[in-house]
Amino acid sequence: MQTKHIHLIGICGTAMASLAGLLQLKGHQVTGSDQAAYPPMSDLLRSLNIAIAEPFSPENLKPHPDLVIIGNAISRGNVELEYVLDQRIPFTSLAAVIHSEFLAKRESLVVAGTHGKTTTTSMLAWIYEVASQTRPELAPSFLVGGVAENFKTSFQLRESRPFILEGDEYDTAFFDKGPKFMHYFPDALILTHVEFDHADIYRDLDQVKTAFKRLVNLVPQRGCVVAFDAAANVSECVSKAFCQVERYGFLAESDWRVADLQFHSGRSQWKVFRNGVLWAELTMPMAGEHNALNATAAAALAAGQGVEVSAIQQALATFESVKRRLEVRAVVDGVTIIDDFAHHPTAIRETLRALRGAYPDARLWAVLEPRSNTLRRNIFERELIESLSLADRVVLAGVFKQESIAESERLHPETVVSGLKASGKDAALYTDANAIVNAIVAELCAGDVVAILSNGGFDGIYEKLPKRLEERVLVRS
Repeated sequence: MQTKHIHLIGICGTAMASLAGLLQLKGHQVTGSDQAAYPPMSDLLRSLNIAIAEPFSPENLKPHPDLVIIGNAISRGNVELEYVLDQRIPFTSLAAVIHSEFLAKRESLVVAGTHGKTTTTSMLAWIYEVASQTRPELAPSFLVGGVAENFKTSFQLRESRPFILEGDEYDTAFFDKGPKFMHYFPDALILTHVEFDHADIYRDLDQVKTAFKRLVNLVPQRGCVVAFDAAANVSECVSKAFCQVERYGFLAESDWRVADLQFHSGRSQWKVFRNGVLWAELTMPMAGEHNALNATAAAALAAGQGVEVSAIQQALATFESVKRRLEVRAVVDGVTIIDDFAHHPTAIRETLRALRGAYPDARLWAVLEPRSNTLRRNIFERELIESLSLADRVVLAGVFKQESIAESERLHPETVVSGLKASGKDAALYTDANAIVNAIVAELCAGDVVAILSNGGFDGIYEKLPKRLEERVLVRS
């Protein structure tokens, strides 16, 4: 293998930082730059001794690297991108590098869908990791869009064949507007859900479905698609697959049917019937119907690839989730603070449903920052109101960078609050994280659960709220 100097523009993105680590493991010299280094990926990069140049500057590309990887958040006008184009430095995308550097002669196992793909990818990787203790040939390489707690990392590189990937439907780069997952050529595929999302790059639901149909069309005849059974959009996307399609879910006719799902003290247990015959009893230290479905999908794909049921059971029983997915950030003065990477009304609904199951006697707060490109728009206003109504108390922040959304498309959070109040819910709107903390800290009581919902930093509220609760304890004592 020829060692190269590879530079990543936008290196602090979750996938970009993980790719940097993979490239370093493969022996390449890796450098990168970003507008400003920010955790958690800046912490990961520093632990790998990969320097982060900041801010963007043409000087970061001197001497010229052999190859530049352009992050999909980088647009024309970025000074480094303009320098790369002017100097004719070879460049490519994250997804193309994954294909060329890591997937050749490996088995590509891809998890895709509007919801659940990060958690499901992490589950599948952990199943393979546990299975590899007795079958080393199953030791997985993986790349996932979050920090998998069992591994304490978002990537791993092994010499064996399985490579487990989160298949992102977001666009690839400024010069490649197709979804990243079209570069991954799956040997086997999980398809969780298909809904309208990423309103900044997809025109409508039909365009989203077209992307997933094209992904399904990449799976070879010898491959397999494991697909959720109770969504018409998923059924449409897999209807013309050339390979075997196996459905999972609660329907009686499912190939992998979930039954007798129960939640006890934050744990889930359920039975899985394969083609009508009891296949396994599974347990997992996570609540939520959606998590049981994700786990069943991962189990089904792994079993189809020859992983023993005992390894699957052991892996799920010891699965530690993913950072920012129902993550308990703090318990202070009896108040539990949960961090969840909410990006869509459906994800918010499932998060709140899971918390209802895990904390049945709690007063449940939903504190939302509309930050994703979907939530910042008014297209799902009604669905957002319905999802948030599952909480007892709802608090909204102002829309992140609202001015960048056309007036006709903007979500107006005051309308959401009015809709919630009209349905009898206690809801309020505050400008930012500081205002929210100031408003709610005196109202929080022991036993309350606060779900903080954002796909970004939310102006440090994850640290600010616990700190104020700690100060409240000190004042009282």
